[in-house]
Amino acid sequence: MSNLQQPAWIATRGGPLRGQWHVPGDKSVSHRAVMLGAIAEGTTRIRGFLEGEDTRATARVFEQLGVRIEAPNASERIVHGVGLHGLRAPSGELDCGNAGTGMRLLAGVLAGQAFDSVLIGDASLSRRPMRRVTEPLAAMGARIDTDDGGMPPLRIHGGRRLHGIDYALPVASAQVKSALLLAGLYADGETVVREPHPTRDYSERMLAAFGWPIAFAPGQARLSGGHVLRACDVEVPADFSSAAFFLVAASVVPGSELLLRAVGLNPRRTGLLQALRLMGADITEQNPGSHGGEPVADLLVRHAPLHGVDVPVTLVPDMIDEFPALFVAAACASGRTRVSGAAELRVKESDRIATMATGLRALGADIEERPDGAVIEGGRLHGGDVNSHGDHRIAMSFAIAAQLADGEVRIGDVANVATSFPGFDALATGMGMGLAAA
Repeated sequence: MSNLQQPAWIATRGGPLRGQWHVPGDKSVSHRAVMLGAIAEGTTRIRGFLEGEDTRATARVFEQLGVRIEAPNASERIVHGVGLHGLRAPSGELDCGNAGTGMRLLAGVLAGQAFDSVLIGDASLSRRPMRRVTEPLAAMGARIDTDDGGMPPLRIHGGRRLHGIDYALPVASAQVKSALLLAGLYADGETVVREPHPTRDYSERMLAAFGWPIAFAPGQARLSGGHVLRACDVEVPADFSSAAFFLVAASVVPGSELLLRAVGLNPRRTGLLQALRLMGADITEQNPGSHGGEPVADLLVRHAPLHGVDVPVTLVPDMIDEFPALFVAAACASGRTRVSGAAELRVKESDRIATMATGLRALGADIEERPDGAVIEGGRLHGGDVNSHGDHRIAMSFAIAAQLADGEVRIGDVANVATSFPGFDALATGMGMGLAAA
């Protein structure tokens, strides 16, 4: 057995996935609720807050910036806003941990402050490109220094006068769009962000909920500086990206019937749901409603034979975080699945195309890696060793793959699962999956 970095999981075939379950709160909404609550006037109460390392890191950063944040109960935060200009200079570096969302959005907020600040991250985040956000912020008047290659740390110079710009994103990215809109709160004039493909609009919806005048439609958002954010209560929906692993698992494991409660169904987030349905998945929506302006519904998923498809390129921006799970669904389906237009996967927490291709091959899958995607032939999987390279979504995806593998799957380097899905292993085993600490 290979010498894989600890901690690790041993995943084996379990039984059908059954029952009614809640997955943790949406990470993207949790990040944004803390941020906007911190710079709003008044007190924001957040329910359903994701108790993950990424979101806690964002909360700690704002505490270092002088914001009082209470945690009266698990998954609840009370944020005592200091207003748009009430943040205080930190006494040291601001550690974003593994949170790319946290770092990129914070760059937008901190670019408009009167004080200097430095954003750092863990080893994985320190290898992620930041020029895509620092360059347009510089066009707005910000000054942000990076290490070679545009990598963190981000050294943000305060006291810069920002001005609005009309910016066309070269690559669709909700994180970059959000950073520019947050900087636009502090800018003179109007900030307009245009996208080559529409991305999730969490920031736009939440800015509107906090009372900031903003106009947005799929592919475009615009706002002007000079207004005030006013505190409001935020109900965080269940995270679709977390639900995604169980949507795939229940689809591919015979006999499964699973109900996932109050899952966020932002239309710019649910590309995987559409892709799985194209593959033949049996997933229905029940009890539709709204949490904090975000559409939610219960998702009932039953086992169904999946078949390979050419994943429409138009779905790619709406499922960029769910591709590791989609690769597993494709490996367990009949026929061939083609993914293209997804080069963004190479600059996530790991190179997700390479990492998934290497791991699936180790389990016997037939997968051809391509620069912007992969071609996956469905078939039988066997046991083996895979390394997640510290990527939380890779680790959880291979736990799903193991449910159909003929043999034990050892998954290395799983500590970062806590960044987005604390308690994944306990929830997975409760549903019926075979998963244990190595």
